Amino acid sequence: MTTILLVEDALDLAQVIVRDLESEGYRLVHAVDGVAALDLFAAHSPDLVILDWMLPRLNGLEVLRRLRQSPASSATPVLMLTARSEEADRVLGLEVGADDYVTKPFSMRELIARVHALLRRIEHIQATVSADRQGHTAPIRHGPLQLDPSAYRATLDGELLDLTRTEFELLHLLLRNPGRAFSRSYLLDTVWGENYVAGDRSVDNAILRLRKKLGPLGDAIETVWGVGYRLVPEKESGQNQP
Repeated sequence: MTTILLVEDALDLAQVIVRDLESEGYRLVHAVDGVAALDLFAAHSPDLVILDWMLPRLNGLEVLRRLRQSPASSATPVLMLTARSEEADRVLGLEVGADDYVTKPFSMRELIARVHALLRRIEHIQATVSADRQGHTAPIRHGPLQLDPSAYRATLDGELLDLTRTEFELLHLLLRNPGRAFSRSYLLDTVWGENYVAGDRSVDNAILRLRKKLGPLGDAIETVWGVGYRLVPEKESGQNQP
């Protein structure tokens, strides 16, 4: 059963939200302040957080910051509930890491629709990540580079490349999806899984090492500014700079 953590200190409103979302088949866990919210998150690992901005003890924005700093909670969708309607406040919440934003007063119909939409979006992302993690054993060629997943072997101009597991998996993902831009967070989720520290530069460092090992062909791994990286398709090679 999908678990939702509701963080709301207005008890009357919280009771309505709990009642209506439970009638939709969700399991609700309710916190009345920011400190309790973090404790309940650790205890229940919810699938989604509905988070009020104005909270006692620890405000919603700080709760959101702490959730996004932790690898265990960084990918959990957060829907913010707040009476703040100014555009600057909405932008701030989204920049800190909120996935969606509902301004009070709101209708329960709208809230339920947004909850459904967020959970569908996360389900789709997880399915895509799972597909990208699944075994693809067919050899792949990109110019002078050939990668054989079944043998865990990559060669460039016939010479064996000395790649770490992470570098191999990263190269494999890029080769399977030429032209597709991958965000750093997606690459962390797909290639590194849970074995990374939020905020580190694992992806950038791995890309840098991979480019060096690929020599001139390393230029085919293009930086997509503000997003992450993509492998330039062979027909575009030489037209774009990383």
